[in-house]
Amino acid sequence: MATDEDFLEPVQPGETAYTLDLTAAQLKIVHTALKGLFDDLGHDEGDVKGVVRSVLDKLPDEHSIRAIDLQRELSAGGDQA
Repeated sequence: MATDEDFLEPVQPGETAYTLDLTAAQLKIVHTALKGLFDDLGHDEGDVKGVVRSVLDKLPDEHSIRAIDLQRELSAGGDQA
């Protein structure tokens, strides 16, 4: 868990700000949410769209995300970190 001390120094441009461990269920939800945001952004929001695209590029490919069975993950307790 991050503490206040972890955020005392500002993050420099291009520097990793945070590392996040996700379950398969959480990964699928994050990917779906980011994809929806990306699709909803307009052409005048290219800078934000670029950042969202760079995050999506760090996630597994769409085929791998689709292979995650959300119902199975949730029934198995896969929503817990």
